[in-house]
Amino acid sequence: MRGGALSMGPYHGRREGGMRVVLCYGDSNTWGFDPETGERFAPDVRWPGVLTRGLGEGFRVVEEGLSGRTTVRDDPIEGAHKNGRTYLRACMESHKPVDLVALMLGTNDLKQRFAASASDIAQGAAALAEEILRSGCGPGGGAPLVILMAPPPVGRLTELAEMFEGSAEKSVRFAGHYRHFAGQYGCGFLDVGAVAASSDLDGIHLEAEEHRKLGEAVAASVAETLR
Repeated sequence: MRGGALSMGPYHGRREGGMRVVLCYGDSNTWGFDPETGERFAPDVRWPGVLTRGLGEGFRVVEEGLSGRTTVRDDPIEGAHKNGRTYLRACMESHKPVDLVALMLGTNDLKQRFAASASDIAQGAAALAEEILRSGCGPGGGAPLVILMAPPPVGRLTELAEMFEGSAEKSVRFAGHYRHFAGQYGCGFLDVGAVAASSDLDGIHLEAEEHRKLGEAVAASVAETLR
């Protein structure tokens, strides 16, 4: 990943009358994992569904959540396909032109088996943001806009405590690191922990009310970014 900020030029948006495409790229909290039942929340409960309602007509929201997805790390247990970089380019090209990507990854990188620092995890998310900005998958072959979302701090760990050993202390440092890289690469930034909290049922996932809060916050951020 390069050290300097990208200079992408002005954002021109879609032609008049076209749909603006917002891609939500994330892990199980974008997929909609319910920490109470272990099932998937209904589409209108998941935060991308809340985002869809909040943005209204003229927008198409694409959900691309995968449980276990990391930023840039192959998972030696769950498989290389969990690496967020592996699918990103194909995802971008299949949905282009993409106006904006809401990127929320990093929680799975906290697993003890990766032994990654909070700074390294945030830099992995920033590497994905850089790839999006250089993809040419925006309107007219330009750069999509990016909102880099710092995952919320880990809550009270229960059955996942051993897998995520040491994660709580690291996760509280996410916001500062993600904010830094968002500024460096000219991305929007959202501190998810400021608007939604991880469930104490497992310490990792969002409950339905937190999905609502997050979806509304992302809708406001998207509207501000694309204005």
